[in-house]
Amino acid sequence: MRHAFPGGTPALDFPGTLRYRHRSEPREDLNSPDSLSAWFQQAGITEQEIPCGPEDLDAAMALREAIYQLVLARMSGTAYDRDALARVNEYARKPTPVPQLTEAGREVEATVEQALAHVARDTVTVLSGPEVSLLKECGNPECSQIYLDRSRGARREWCAMDPCGNKIKAAAYRARKRASERKARH
Repeated sequence: MRHAFPGGTPALDFPGTLRYRHRSEPREDLNSPDSLSAWFQQAGITEQEIPCGPEDLDAAMALREAIYQLVLARMSGTAYDRDALARVNEYARKPTPVPQLTEAGREVEATVEQALAHVARDTVTVLSGPEVSLLKECGNPECSQIYLDRSRGARREWCAMDPCGNKIKAAAYRARKRASERKARH
């Protein structure tokens, strides 16, 4: 599976693996230990697959939800949930992946715990750093992806053009066309 990375940072892309949280049935992108391993690799945290088991997936999902709670609290200016804060800080204290120089170039070795520690430390950086004011949620009412709006003038509306921006723009075009056709008939 190809994962999406519209958030601009692992701290926002990781919670985005539960997509469309505003729907009655969100879409789970971390649906197996293999999908978790693939996410770490595609996010650039590791270069090879990490062996992941069901317990690793459970730990990752618990961390993901803690991060999501903290991000929402930071965006709304409310107090952090203590359990979520403790979980993120627990992982942030752990060792992160270790890059190594080899004859072939760079190689990164990591365990699941180290990869999760990388995401947790990134969360600390994002939520305590200078870009916190750039946090936005996608303008697609069904999408729940949060991203850093680094666009000129901070006018970005969607997590990504494909699919969210295209979907909203197409719907707006169809609505304008229907209104124009109704007006022409009257």
